Amino acid sequence: MSAMLNSSSDPLVLLMSNTSSVPPGGAKFDPKDSFSNALTKNIVAMLVWLTLSIINSSMVHTFLRHSFFYENPRYVMFICMVINDALQLTLVTALYVVSYIFRKIHASACCLLIMTAVLTTRSTPLILAGMAVERYIAILFPLHYSQMCTIPRTLLLIYIIFILTSTPPVTDLLITIVKEPPSFFHTSIFCDHSLLFRDRSIYYKNCVFDGVYLSFVALTLLYTYCKIMLTARAASMGLASVKRARNTVLLHGVQLLLCMLTFVVPSLQAALISLFPRLSLEIRYIFFLVVYIIPRFMSPVIYGFRDEQFRRYWLRYLACWSHSVVRVRPAGLKVNLQVK
Repeated sequence: MSAMLNSSSDPLVLLMSNTSSVPPGGAKFDPKDSFSNALTKNIVAMLVWLTLSIINSSMVHTFLRHSFFYENPRYVMFICMVINDALQLTLVTALYVVSYIFRKIHASACCLLIMTAVLTTRSTPLILAGMAVERYIAILFPLHYSQMCTIPRTLLLIYIIFILTSTPPVTDLLITIVKEPPSFFHTSIFCDHSLLFRDRSIYYKNCVFDGVYLSFVALTLLYTYCKIMLTARAASMGLASVKRARNTVLLHGVQLLLCMLTFVVPSLQAALISLFPRLSLEIRYIFFLVVYIIPRFMSPVIYGFRDEQFRRYWLRYLACWSHSVVRVRPAGLKVNLQVK
């Protein structure tokens, strides 16, 4: 039971930890990756991070270049999601690579990394709920949309989301400060949530919080999808905007399910590792890709490709950027030839 609590209490960093596993027989098995396997895994993780970072940065640049995007609540929430996902992906990739290079780091630095990673992980479902509600208002109350969905209200909602999602990691830190001696934060530890925040009350507190807010998000998405679907049927499926909104909320639901894997996977991963201890590193790596990498592709698909207006300006920016890169290279070669 204690082992299950420890594994379940770490919905983020357990996937990336390279600590030893204990098989059912009780004998300790210490898996070690070969240099080639470790190098391949880290290169793939870095390439995925670099690819998504380029996509996300191009979207942010497109958003900032056109004022009508940041005057629209829909795109403001979208770019907030993109930035949140980019930050989360950067932190998760950094923790994964650090777990291979450094076995232990300073507890204070680990605390900052873990708290920020947990905050961004928990922010995603609430932002999804806000985006679904925005589509719900746009379809069911189009005449009142401009009064109900304003930029100040959207920014207020974003602030509330980050206050709510910052509460669990902040309380984790406060409980740890009370329970642990001050010297604990000056030690070096393996950067893992369950090793940093060790008090049992933290686990129960986070279980209650995650259960309540994930249920709220799931009910919100289900309600908005059903209402939009009923509106689509009443309109005889003739309104393209209604169908797009329905499909968007449905994709939000798929993305939510992928996000919820974050809180389910640690227990499943611990069970698989106990059954196949010699494949523990491969199991962690597969879950790392499925749970933390694949969902990061969802936001670009939902808005970057499906939204016609944003796609037009985004592709235009990418075309201009690619042409500028192609033009710089011949110019550079010409200068070098002249110098010679």
